Amino acid sequence: MAEELFAGLLGQEQATALLLAALQRQHLAPAYLFCGPDGVGRSIAARRFLEGVIAGPLGSASVRRRLLEGNHPDLLWVEPTYSDKGQLVPASQAAAAGVSRKAPPQLRLEQVRAVSQFLARRPVEAPRCLVVIEAVEAMAEGAANALLKTLEEPGDGLLILLTAAPDRLLSTIRSRCQSIPFSRLAPDQLQQVLAAQGLQSEAADPPELVELAAGSPGALLEQRRQWLALPEGLARRCTELVAGAERTVSPVEALALARDLSEALEVEQQLWLLNWWQLQLWRRCHNPVQQQRLESLRRQLRAFVQPRLAWEVALLELSGAVDAG
Repeated sequence: MAEELFAGLLGQEQATALLLAALQRQHLAPAYLFCGPDGVGRSIAARRFLEGVIAGPLGSASVRRRLLEGNHPDLLWVEPTYSDKGQLVPASQAAAAGVSRKAPPQLRLEQVRAVSQFLARRPVEAPRCLVVIEAVEAMAEGAANALLKTLEEPGDGLLILLTAAPDRLLSTIRSRCQSIPFSRLAPDQLQQVLAAQGLQSEAADPPELVELAAGSPGALLEQRRQWLALPEGLARRCTELVAGAERTVSPVEALALARDLSEALEVEQQLWLLNWWQLQLWRRCHNPVQQQRLESLRRQLRAFVQPRLAWEVALLELSGAVDAG
């Protein structure tokens, strides 16, 4: 049955129904925007949908295997990259390659140009050329404008954009794609997916990790990995710093914490810690001023402001050592 094309993809009935209908009617949009939390199956759904595009709604085991292995000649899979010694290194390969990750990975102009060139070529086996772009919200301005031009003249290819933050995309990009919504999983579905992978939720996980995962098995595992990778005591020091904690933190301690955060953590880890800290603070006291200050810090880190300086100013203000006004 056609439904078996998406077998094993739990909790995404609306998304799979929309994709199956498109395949069965042979009415495909030139571009799709798969929106939803990380780790809930967007990448799996993209591969299964492309399997249906190539082999029909009933799918094909051999096509599925080739798409999963990344060796189909008509598929280009693009992900954010780091620039290292003149080379672009995909984010998934950066750690193994020993690439410095002081700034978040980006989708770059040359990558989008490569997408346009790929879509313009003749397919080898599939009925059309196929492109998937991960974390499309991680585009620099030039890349976003180039992608918009590609979407305006898509040719015969098919483009799938994956995003967990559609609000960070140009509205003109969103309007040129058919949106496919992906949902967070219910708690029982989350446990079912983890059990199928031989994993389970751990009681020792801080409650913020489960909440940050937003019902996503993949995100929960990533949250757990990030938490365990933190240097010992760093999260506790963040918690103790904010005015209103059990003891007063001196300016010297705030500056020392800023130094340790910027030296011990890559920018990606700093951004993750901000997510955890914001949620932890909100659960403790609903203080919008604190949340706004951390949001400002997040924007500075994403804008490549010198991390230590950004942390120093933010922590001095949050600790009450200097007037935020």
